[in-house]
Amino acid sequence: MSLRISFLSRRFSKSYREQHHQRALGRSGESGESPSSESDRVDGGSWSGLTTDLLGQIIHRVEASEDRWPQRQNVVACACVCKRWRDITKEIVRSPLKSGRITFPSCLKQPGPRNVPHQCLIKRNKKTSTFYLYLALTPSFTDKGKFLLAARKCRHGAHTEYIISLDADDLSQGSNAYIGKLSSDFLGTNFTIYDSQPPHCGAKPSSCRASRRFASKQISPQVSAGNFEVGQVSYKFNILKSRGPRRMVCSLNCPLSGESANEKPLYDSKNSASVASGLTILKNKAPRWHEHLQCWCLNFHGRVTVASVKNFQLVATLDQSQPGGIGDEDRVLLQFGKVGDDTFTMDYRQPLTAFQAFAICLTSFGTKLACE
Repeated sequence: MSLRISFLSRRFSKSYREQHHQRALGRSGESGESPSSESDRVDGGSWSGLTTDLLGQIIHRVEASEDRWPQRQNVVACACVCKRWRDITKEIVRSPLKSGRITFPSCLKQPGPRNVPHQCLIKRNKKTSTFYLYLALTPSFTDKGKFLLAARKCRHGAHTEYIISLDADDLSQGSNAYIGKLSSDFLGTNFTIYDSQPPHCGAKPSSCRASRRFASKQISPQVSAGNFEVGQVSYKFNILKSRGPRRMVCSLNCPLSGESANEKPLYDSKNSASVASGLTILKNKAPRWHEHLQCWCLNFHGRVTVASVKNFQLVATLDQSQPGGIGDEDRVLLQFGKVGDDTFTMDYRQPLTAFQAFAICLTSFGTKLACE
């Protein structure tokens, strides 16, 4: 099946390129046809002239049969045939949001899978203070996988910021690849997540100075000069130095799809208004003390191999109106842990997006004396 799909996707792209190549060489003038008739002939070709229903069925089968990379390159090949194919492909890929498949950059801001989490790796470069997020293609911790996002740590006065970009080589707020940032307070215990795009219609950018994207108010009507606040992460103080790992609470505006809104929620909530608006409150899962090992332990199911204060698991609180509410301990929505000197694992699922999960994990880097 996969070989047949790969062959079809190559045929689609090749046929479309040949048709445009013939038009570029002026074949219409040699055969005595007018430019308009040649254009009609190209538009009515064997591939680009398919009916919408038939074309949708073909792309839907390709999309449904390829759940992981690198096979999903065939889905991208279908989107490269022409603008009409690209529009239909994007619509089909975005419609089943519960699948959580990553195909286009826009999928990084869509909810992850519902049942099986996406397994990712974060590579850290201490010399340049940069972090790189990869989608794991194999169970090995050494393979980088497919690049997704990059972040760079920088200081602005008393504050620390992480600029998040789609381009590993262009980490600036003025770049077209910029998709958001993470800003912390002086102590590094409270973080705010900003999105470069409005999370919903009518959303207004944050008015604080730290949320501005450019020094000027506006450089183009198509480019927003501000950032939109989509979440907060807070680490609780540990003044008495009691035993235990860091304690954290996350409040996020998670996107909701039409399908997931009609389904049974992942957890029961007493505050239905919070769920309807997409507000999700997460807290770290409480570890247990192992008497024999004399340390705090969490079950990462083999995805974490090195003990570290940075390791954590996040679960949703049952009462979304109370940040300190009891968590659904059986369903981990995000787990982060160390597997090497500069290698970390990040596994996330619905309702979190790859962008939100990456931003939350970035908050764990750095020393927090007041919280440990």
